[in-house]
Amino acid sequence: MPHGSSVRNRWSTAGRVLLFLLICPLLLILAGPFCSRLPGQLSQVVLGSTTTVATVILTGLFLRWDRLHFRDVGAAPDRQSAIRMLGGFALGLLLVAFQTCFVMLAGHVHWVRTSSVGLVSVGTALLAYVALASREELAFRGYPLRRLHSCFGLWTAQIVVALAFAMEHVAGGSTWTNAMLGAFVGSLLFGMAALAMRGLAVPIGLHAAWNFGQWTIGEKENSGLWRPVVEQGYKQHVDHMGMLGYLLVFGSATVAFYLFDNFRTRREQRQATGD
Repeated sequence: MPHGSSVRNRWSTAGRVLLFLLICPLLLILAGPFCSRLPGQLSQVVLGSTTTVATVILTGLFLRWDRLHFRDVGAAPDRQSAIRMLGGFALGLLLVAFQTCFVMLAGHVHWVRTSSVGLVSVGTALLAYVALASREELAFRGYPLRRLHSCFGLWTAQIVVALAFAMEHVAGGSTWTNAMLGAFVGSLLFGMAALAMRGLAVPIGLHAAWNFGQWTIGEKENSGLWRPVVEQGYKQHVDHMGMLGYLLVFGSATVAFYLFDNFRTRREQRQATGD
């Protein structure tokens, strides 16, 4: 009987997580038309901010349903959150630098300064990517990841959340190939960072820095500080090297967080037993 009750609890948790993952994109869809009327990156700042607030409220409702608290899903800020977020941001910029160096070494591409992009555009883009990253980390690596992790273990939780993250990107216009190689792999890193660091501050910083860094070097829809100039006939080659570099740096960072999480967990277990 206790075993049957445990199974029912696990699957009821899975059902609530699925409901949460269905509601989150609906909030994005509802907010999108209103925010799109604003000019440029300002629309993304408002969209990210409003949907972040909505996702915080939604998380609170589901936590109340589960009789849990924000700290139980890593979403409760503390005095160290700002420092951890800045650390995650620095790491994210480092990953952008590593990937860019990898592409540069492959050759046939260089970057030129975009004269039309100034300080205001940089500040707006930074705010936009921080707001959007906050929303995505709350929506995927907060309540869903932590609840699935507690019931089904690390890799089941990671794969389910990464698939949901990829599907949202497909709904937003990405191809399945780009979503699986891009968003899915990215979710594994952000999820591992959230679990290893026991909260969302590091993955928010990491996620925001990656997107901001990609914007800076002209890899987003909007013009960044620089734009890539590819030699004629080498675009496919450069794209392939960019994806390979992405997989290498994100894969390495994911493994590093996984190893750190194992080390930290073993240390906490030894402290708990007094060894």
